[in-house]
Amino acid sequence: MPYNYLILPQTVKMIKKNIFSVFVAMIILYLSLASSDTFKNVPFSTIPNLDKLVHISMYFGLMSAIIFDNRKSINSTKQVLLIALIPLFYGILMEFLQGFLTVSRSASIYDVLANSTGIIISILVWLWVKPTIQNSVR
Repeated sequence: MPYNYLILPQTVKMIKKNIFSVFVAMIILYLSLASSDTFKNVPFSTIPNLDKLVHISMYFGLMSAIIFDNRKSINSTKQVLLIALIPLFYGILMEFLQGFLTVSRSASIYDVLANSTGIIISILVWLWVKPTIQNSVR
């Protein structure tokens, strides 16, 4: 059997298992690459640095979705930290794409820091909530 036939079913299975995470990532992709004109009519868009709160929220949501989709197989803090590399690198990729593919958007290290903050908050919430969930299941 050719190599592609072995990879495709596993990829489909992985996407189905992580459908919520993929959905959140697609929303972030759209929001990251949409023209800045798309957001001009958003209420409160004139508040300075509000976009950083949006970045924190988006990546908190993405990391939380990844944790939720994989909650049954996460056994250690080390696994959560390794999983956190996915949204971290995704956020860095989005910043590069904003810098290279869009005219009205630019890449920013501060956005990457805001993304990282959202990821860290999600991890801390998971580490705080996970013992409660495990105790209620028993």
